[in-house]
Amino acid sequence: MLQYIFYILSGLTIISAIMMISARNPVHSVLYLIVTFILISGQYLLMNAQFLFIVNLIVYAGAIMVLFLFVLMLLNLNKETEPQKSLKTKLAGVISAGLLFITILGALMKTQAGTNENLPITDIGLVKNLGLVLFTDFVVPFEISSILFLAAIVGAVLVGKRHIEEKEAVDE
Repeated sequence: MLQYIFYILSGLTIISAIMMISARNPVHSVLYLIVTFILISGQYLLMNAQFLFIVNLIVYAGAIMVLFLFVLMLLNLNKETEPQKSLKTKLAGVISAGLLFITILGALMKTQAGTNENLPITDIGLVKNLGLVLFTDFVVPFEISSILFLAAIVGAVLVGKRHIEEKEAVDE
């Protein structure tokens, strides 16, 4: 049953990636990229990697895509500003696609069909195990990074507050 879900998710991922590349509208392309990231997150969930699943959803499908949409809105793309495709760029695209195809073909030739059917189901990708390792083996670097993040948050608030106070002083 999981194998059929894998094939369905893989097919939908490939279709959405092709739609992303072939979309004429940049906003539609970003939306197809969001769908691709969500489908890839489903693949992570099938591999029992819940942490990668949720991080991929939050970071890529959430934050990075919002950044892409803001950049697209700020660039204000239209037909006049779009660069023309020359023979060199088309040739570079064909060569890149051919090299990617050879790489994928070489990787597929080294794999054996059905090797994942006999693998035991483990708890490697669970958040519980990640937390256990973070709070036992890496507790000092974890605490140091939390102090750095707290300092960055305080610094961002102070810089933002100073900017608002300076703007109010200029307005008066």
